[in-house]
Amino acid sequence: MAKFTFTLILNIFIVCMLSLAAAKSNSSSFSRNLSPETLGLKKEKLTHLHFYFHDLVGGQHPTSVRVAQAPTTNSSSTLFCLVTVIDNPLTATPELSSKLVGRAQGIYASASQNGTALLMVFDLVFTEGKFNGSSLSVLGRNSVFSSVREMPIVGGTGVFRFARGHAEARTHSFDFVTLNAVVGYDVYVLHY
Repeated sequence: MAKFTFTLILNIFIVCMLSLAAAKSNSSSFSRNLSPETLGLKKEKLTHLHFYFHDLVGGQHPTSVRVAQAPTTNSSSTLFCLVTVIDNPLTATPELSSKLVGRAQGIYASASQNGTALLMVFDLVFTEGKFNGSSLSVLGRNSVFSSVREMPIVGGTGVFRFARGHAEARTHSFDFVTLNAVVGYDVYVLHY
């Protein structure tokens, strides 16, 4: 009986070890560990960016365009389910005529039934200086009437590859007739 138990335990142990070895060999067929230096990544740094986001809803050349809504959106106090596509200019100062440093391209949607809050999904695409051709991806909640709204930076491209951080948005001005807004952004991003 002891010999049978020993043989059974030994067989179970061998099957478990073979299973683990097979699982390990299968996982390495599509993944491997790399050193950050392999991709040319150096020391991580923190960069602060400051610019103005121009949300142009009205006028002759809107950069924020309503593309979808629910049948109940217009009767909702929060415009729930309104979806807008954006290609908004980013400038160095609050004036639209100031130096263009990039564009905010993506979507925002009214995602709250109880308050004015937008789900923001957009890229900050930079067109000037050492960040030209690089972008940062923003994904988060924008509680429009809060004095400061914080949204996460979830990634980036170019200079900002492997980026993470957060963006702070503060309304600089809002036109109640055209619904155009100028929003100051302070972006704090960790990148290599």
